[in-house]
Amino acid sequence: MSADALAAAYRRLGEAGLIVASAGNLSVRGIADMLISATGVKVETVSPAHMVWTDFDGQPRGKMLPSSEWHMHAAIYRAFPEAGAVVHTHADACTALACLNEPLPAFHYMLAEFGGDDVRCAPYLTFGTQELADAAVIAMEGRTACLLANHGMICHGPTLEDAVTATLRLESLVRQYLLASSVGTPRLLTRDEMAAAHERYTTYGQQPGVALV
Repeated sequence: MSADALAAAYRRLGEAGLIVASAGNLSVRGIADMLISATGVKVETVSPAHMVWTDFDGQPRGKMLPSSEWHMHAAIYRAFPEAGAVVHTHADACTALACLNEPLPAFHYMLAEFGGDDVRCAPYLTFGTQELADAAVIAMEGRTACLLANHGMICHGPTLEDAVTATLRLESLVRQYLLASSVGTPRLLTRDEMAAAHERYTTYGQQPGVALV
């Protein structure tokens, strides 16, 4: 994965309104390290030079410092071997629900995309700490995303494209849930209904005769 691709993904999330100024970060896994956006990087001026190789103990190559949330990225890579990329944002809808300290419940079958019947909300802990990283990992057990109370959201995917797509999807779902909640009480899907959705997701999006890579 190149720094150019990571910078392009950062800009894409900014253009989508999910990263404002420098409120967000993303990374991809290396062999025993990660390439992560530097601390304080603004969407308007981000470039490949702002992507930093650092080990899972936060020690960077070179003089540029990694994002203050490197602990969360490193903890996710350590806990979830399938994670190839991580995205953290303060996207509006996700942050609004996180500020209520509530999970995203099973109001829509597409929550199955994140591995469970809900997207949990990790408790509030000071940003940029190992304690927050540990809480995020717990909230993501059996999932690929979680909300961060009074903070934002974080997710991982096997590739950078998958993680970016999941971020966009989660923000859309949370926005839909908040819209529905503003006019009534959303009907939640039953366990059986979500189980059927999970089963369908095992082949969702696959084309006959096309190998998935």
